[in-house]
Parts: sequence; structure tokens; C-alpha cells
Amino acid sequence: MLLVEDEPRMAAALVRGLGSEGFVVEHVSDGLAGLEAARFGDHDLVVLDIMLPRLSGYEVVRTLRAEGNWVPVLILSAKDGEYDEADGLDCGADDYLTKPFSFVVLVARLRALLRRDPVPRPVALTVGGLVIDPGAQRVTADGAEVVLSATEFRLLEALARAHPAVRSKERLLDSVWGPGADANIVEVYVGYLRRKLGRNRVVTLRGRGYRLAP
Repeated sequence: MLLVEDEPRMAAALVRGLGSEGFVVEHVSDGLAGLEAARFGDHDLVVLDIMLPRLSGYEVVRTLRAEGNWVPVLILSAKDGEYDEADGLDCGADDYLTKPFSFVVLVARLRALLRRDPVPRPVALTVGGLVIDPGAQRVTADGAEVVLSATEFRLLEALARAHPAVRSKERLLDSVWGPGADANIVEVYVGYLRRKLGRNRVVTLRGRGYRLAP
């Protein structure tokens, strides 16, 4: 299995504990190294932090799923809000466990994931005349294909997965760009989507956030 964790003591404890449970653990300490290891290594399971150097855990999972890599992923994170968990699962993770956690529960969940076949889930999303296919990174609007940048696609996917609910600017910022990004970037990319998809596709609810029009 692959462990992607940047906190040295936590990583050492997990490598030692999981090893004692019979897991063979490869450890890397940043998101980019984790993505490369998951891409090219022979792993049957990935345990992944969210707050990682170089590339967030959200980005690691999202990229793997977009490339058709369906290795089971369990996110292990100190981000313990219900929206954080929803964002992790929306990105394509199979399970989410918050720190601090029970080691016994972690091992049980990992074994449960290993019993599953890594079969691609149905991922095409349809909202009104929009069809969003995360696996193929393809979008059609009223039957016509629309070319989006990678970031535009991630923003549209986040809005589509939330539909018909509203996504706040803060949640979009965290799940699409990650911690530390300028909040104004959300408005900029909403503008890009409106230019490509039509001004009425993305609705602004003042003080609440954004949602896709039905």
C-alpha cells in the first residue's frame, strides 16, 4: 500500500503499525511524489492526507480518477468538517477518516476497501443541458462539446456535484484550488465558465455562493 503523509511522527507510527498488521507500506511525504507513486507503483491501496506540500490530496485523487486509475483511496485528514469529508468523497476518494482516529478502525476500513474490486463508478453528471464526464474530462452543453481548462473543469465539476445546492466561495476555493489561494480567483473562473457555457449557466446567490442553473 502507499502512504502519503507529510507529518514525520504520524508517518512513522503508521508505517510501523500497519506493517505489524501485515501491510507492506511505501511512504512518501508530498502530494506530487504521492501522485507519481500511485501512477507508476503497484499499490492495491492508498492512504492519503489532504494538506500536503506541492499538491493537495484533493488534487491527487482527482488526477488519478481523471486518468482512469481506480486504486482504492482512503483520505486520512485533520480536516473534520462534514463539508471537508463531502469534498474528499466528491473528488473520488473511497473513504474518509479524520484525525485523531482509532487505529483499529483504520485497519478495519483498509481491509474493507481491499475486499472491493476497483471498478470505475458511474461518473457522468447531467445538469440541464450540461453533461460532465470527469473520467474523460469532457463537457457538452446542449449537445455541443465545450473545451475547458483543467481548472475550469474542476470548478464546473464541483458545482455539478453540489447541484441543486449552493456551493459557497470558501468551499469552492478549498476544493478546487486548495488552501492559501486568493478568494478572488473563484469569481474570475466563474466568469470564464459563463463565457464558455452561457451567462445563465452559473447563478450567483449574493452572500451565499454559486450554483448551476437547472
